[in-house]
Amino acid sequence: MKLAIAGKGGVGKTTLAGLLARLYAAEGRPVIAIDANVDANFASAIGIAPDVAATITPIAELKDLIEERTGAKPGSSGGLYTLTPRVDDIPERFGAQKDGIKLLILGSVKKGGAGCICPETALLKNLLSHILIGRPDVVIMDMDAGVEHLGRGTAASVDAFIVVVEPGKRSIQTAEAVRKLAQDLGIGKCYVVGNKVREEADRQYIVENLPGFELLGFLNFSASIAEADRKGISAFDLDPQVVEEVRAIKDKLEEISKLK
Repeated sequence: MKLAIAGKGGVGKTTLAGLLARLYAAEGRPVIAIDANVDANFASAIGIAPDVAATITPIAELKDLIEERTGAKPGSSGGLYTLTPRVDDIPERFGAQKDGIKLLILGSVKKGGAGCICPETALLKNLLSHILIGRPDVVIMDMDAGVEHLGRGTAASVDAFIVVVEPGKRSIQTAEAVRKLAQDLGIGKCYVVGNKVREEADRQYIVENLPGFELLGFLNFSASIAEADRKGISAFDLDPQVVEEVRAIKDKLEEISKLK
């Protein structure tokens, strides 16, 4: 199962991604968790201790590795460098581990202009391609609203694009924008999860305003999730109810995947 989780900032996509990663790992399945957010905080959602998380260097900042593998200095554009650098050893060498989960932080590519092609981009795209296409692990990607790290060929290997929304107009608008980006990359399986719902009216609002999405389920508003965030721990270790809600979402996704 290869999943990309996206949505407007603050809707709870990282929480969902962390819970899914922990659930798959609890089944004994090897999981690669990929933090593709500018504001990287997937580590705490998985339950990786802050002191361990602080030791993880984003892949885009590994200047010596990028130059060694691509043949060009990071930040350079134009010139000659390999577009298919070796990446197969990166998950084991440059991530952190927690209960069967390998976490990688991609980091941001500082571009000189829109559409800039650079050694960092080549390495990141080839790494994602290797992980999504060349490895059997479950992959959970926590992404910004944009999907620039995914190329068209790599995106075709994503089993599902899950957009997390909350009952609100801006969240709904972001979901529509994310779906368009996903469709542009050839990702046809775009689902929605409603988060922070307090009452039936919240559920109806999400359903009525996203008629083109297939709904995987809802997560009720939980004070425990906010508490877990304050403590820097995973909701998986604090809130059994939300774990069961995410388990139901996971089970529905797997059922849909088998039917398709």
